[in-house]
Amino acid sequence: MDAQPPPLPRRTEFKLVFALLVLGAFGLAPWTAQGSEEQPESPSLASEEGRGLQPVESKSERETHKVLLVGATVMTAAGDVFPGGSVAMSDGQITYVGQERPQLDDDYRVIDAGGKWITPGLIDTHSHLGVYPSPSARAHSDGNEATAPTTPGVWAEHSFWPQDPGIERAVAGGVTTIQALPGSANLIGGRGVILELVPQRGSRAMRFPNAPETIKMACGENPKRVYGGRKSAPSTRMGNLRAQRAAFLKAEKLRAEWDKWEEAQANTGKRPKHRRQAREQASPPERDLDLETLVGVLRGDILPQIHCYRADDMLSMLQLADEFGFSIRSFHHALEAYKIRDILAEREVSASTWADWWGFKMEAYDGIEENAAMLHEAGGRAIIHSDSALGIQRLNQEASKAMWAGRHAGIEVTEDDALGWISLNPAWALGIDDVTGSLVEGKRADLVVWDGSPFSVYSQAETVYVAGALTYDRSSPSVWSDYEIGQGVVR
Repeated sequence: MDAQPPPLPRRTEFKLVFALLVLGAFGLAPWTAQGSEEQPESPSLASEEGRGLQPVESKSERETHKVLLVGATVMTAAGDVFPGGSVAMSDGQITYVGQERPQLDDDYRVIDAGGKWITPGLIDTHSHLGVYPSPSARAHSDGNEATAPTTPGVWAEHSFWPQDPGIERAVAGGVTTIQALPGSANLIGGRGVILELVPQRGSRAMRFPNAPETIKMACGENPKRVYGGRKSAPSTRMGNLRAQRAAFLKAEKLRAEWDKWEEAQANTGKRPKHRRQAREQASPPERDLDLETLVGVLRGDILPQIHCYRADDMLSMLQLADEFGFSIRSFHHALEAYKIRDILAEREVSASTWADWWGFKMEAYDGIEENAAMLHEAGGRAIIHSDSALGIQRLNQEASKAMWAGRHAGIEVTEDDALGWISLNPAWALGIDDVTGSLVEGKRADLVVWDGSPFSVYSQAETVYVAGALTYDRSSPSVWSDYEIGQGVVR
């Protein structure tokens, strides 16, 4: 049997147990128990970060029931459409999707959805709800930490106001999940946060379970405009890229230091060969909140979401990613994605765009309505996002406009394809497509019952379920936000 390492100091042992408990709560633990004799790994950057994810508020318990919806047109966003189909859910999961009415336990509540349409819950990859909440006021402007061109250490979660009335309006439009992002003033604006839209007191309790971390970056006109007049700040596109490259160069150094520390910790118990090795085993690198986020990007743990309009800017960001060995998950706005659609498809980079916003600044001048459809035709992942507290309320209509623009141009786009632009593809961009984004047995019961085709301007969401819990009912809507309680007109 191999020699056992010496006992850990009590302080180190306490830190390890604490990190294990925190990471286990979030599903982030980098190790699994394989026997009582196996020692846990030493503290790493991941476990240090776990302290920053420690919850304060427990999620409120939400009542779920066994429900069987029958007789609806079921659109799965996974390639199947079932006219007069059925969807069953239990314990927050989908237990049946198909054409037939299944034989289930008597304790399922059967709901006649004849004439209705059922879709997955809609997902918005680009929202500023909560960080720029309603009502719009300077006091509510918490989306841009515009004090330096790169601020990767800030988290949108820490600005998010759960009582934003726009959240419940988004749910009324069929949206069940959002990515709340910092603004686009900065070249590296900080972390986004993926949230399930359920009433909670704090943003951390709204985090989508086990969703990865994301980071917001930006290129082009916005950082130039914000920082162009400041001394020692980038004022050109080449200056932007230099600042981003410099930030990742520093992150590479910290990553190397952590790799060396973790390697040294793996050798704990072995006699150090010299004093330098002993020092390396003794203390980890100093923490740096900005660089830790970028190290997460380099390691593939944090998914980059990049505000970028022009094709040449997107190519520059792809060069940056290649230089430092990370992958871009989605370009946001991406009005010229159609110009490089083959490259985006080949490299599996999604494009989160609008249906028809264009022309409001120079880098938006070449936007076309066929953008999403052309990317889809090329085999890429097209996504329709909102970037708007109003647009998020009609995300289904935005996808419909983009679908019809493509069809008008002769591009074959099915309704199920277009539904994927606001459900399955966004789920992939956020790293949660294995659990949501389509109606498939075993996935979360995030779904919407519409009173007509979701691609009609006349249709409305009747009921919305988030993880199997009825979260919105148009027949008896409730007010979530304390801000709006008592604000109505008294007759």
